[in-house]
Amino acid sequence: MRNLRRLNANSVIRALALASTATAASLLFNNNNHQISNGSRISGASISLRLPQLRELLLSLPIMPFPAPLVQTSSSSGYNNHFILSRKESVGETGDTAKCCHGCLGRDSIATAAAAVGPAVVNISVTQGLRGLMLGKGIGSGTIIHPDGTILTCAHLVADFESSGRVSKVKVDVTLQDGRKFQGTVVNADFHSDIAVVKINSKSPLPTARLGSSRMLRPGDWVIAMGCPLFLQNTITAGIVSCVNRKSSDLGLGGTRMEFLQTDCAINEGNSGGPLVNLDGEVIGINTLKILAADGLSFAVPIDSVLKVMEHFKKNGRVVRPWLGLKMLDLNEMVISQLKERDNSFPNVTKGVLVPMVTPGSPADHAGFRPGDVVIEFDGNPVESINEIIELMSNKCGKPLSVVVKRANDVLVNLTVVPEEANPDI
Repeated sequence: MRNLRRLNANSVIRALALASTATAASLLFNNNNHQISNGSRISGASISLRLPQLRELLLSLPIMPFPAPLVQTSSSSGYNNHFILSRKESVGETGDTAKCCHGCLGRDSIATAAAAVGPAVVNISVTQGLRGLMLGKGIGSGTIIHPDGTILTCAHLVADFESSGRVSKVKVDVTLQDGRKFQGTVVNADFHSDIAVVKINSKSPLPTARLGSSRMLRPGDWVIAMGCPLFLQNTITAGIVSCVNRKSSDLGLGGTRMEFLQTDCAINEGNSGGPLVNLDGEVIGINTLKILAADGLSFAVPIDSVLKVMEHFKKNGRVVRPWLGLKMLDLNEMVISQLKERDNSFPNVTKGVLVPMVTPGSPADHAGFRPGDVVIEFDGNPVESINEIIELMSNKCGKPLSVVVKRANDVLVNLTVVPEEANPDI
């Protein structure tokens, strides 16, 4: 190793290339099995190469050009055995034309995104009461999304759920990052999605945040949680997306079926209602809850779902949710295989939505649905998931919809169902 440390950077590169080539060749042309130290086995022969032989082979190899000079940095052991590029641009990019790829984490990516959204993040303080008794203040966060003072936040901060989720009449104090204070008005709130709209009025201009889309998010994407936990304004934490479609049922939440963005961003009391931001400085979610018994399990309402709620607010003054009266289950290969083992007459399907239960007296019951039906077509469209059915009937309360189900022994049945509006108090 003393001799090897005197080799220059190009020699080290050639050594690595040689070792890689020799290993690949041995794996391709040897069929012997060899035991390695941890007890597992690999196919191929081990390579025995002494240092003098290695140096002779290195000297016989041509020197490969490198796109940038190498700079040595000292490790903790004192040996100069780490090498980094001295140029700022990555390989293949030169000068001012080098640009960061979309979603890539550069040196200032988080700081730049936070600076773009930060001024629009507000602290929300609500006086909480029960039957006329003042119980203290609830704290949370919000985001100004329009110059007119429209703020997105969480419904559990501003809605009086003792009164079936109706909009609270209590005082809402809003504090901007620049210190300005306003009294806000709750315009609307939806209990099931935990989304609310608060309005403030200002004679001077208000900062706003840009809304993005959550549709293209992937597990592993970097995100930023912003808010005012424990009244600590301008608090920023960063993490990654852990899951893009965490179901509410996975979290033990009843009521309306929902999907959340799961992240490992650190959020605490007061973060609720604050924005979840991507590296482009766009709001892609509203932070709403965390698992108290574990670290790194935080959840946000996807911004695409938030925008749908706001469309309902604008059109109907509330979120209108259609109700069929069905329990439904997405089918996959494993579930289908298990059902086939239990009952040979189970329909031959590869995907679809199983109906395990029908609520008596419900629209589905009146339409003729039976437990065991597999929905394969809804409103003229083939369906493979519950989400597709929900999407297809989202704005069709009171309208007849055609449904095709497959029953035992592959019997096809055409049904017509008329969704009713779900009771908002349930």
